[in-house]
Amino acid sequence: MKSLLVLSALIAVSGAVMAEPTCHAAKDKWMTQASFKQSMESQGYKIKTLKVTNGCYEIYGHDKAGKRVEMSFDPETGALAK
Repeated sequence: MKSLLVLSALIAVSGAVMAEPTCHAAKDKWMTQASFKQSMESQGYKIKTLKVTNGCYEIYGHDKAGKRVEMSFDPETGALAK
């Protein structure tokens, strides 16, 4: 019984840690995907995929050091989403 409680607690905590950010900007205030992508590429990112998830721009690709990245950004400001 004790093991089951510990396992349940670990699953609950891991779900909270794995939660994706959510952005709340009004869609009419978003920068265009093209301008966002251009901004990110000027910072050295190589974007393979750009999509919208939970109201955030989410990129999949590589940073300027060549490391794989999966990051979410506020579509209004371009700031990293938390």
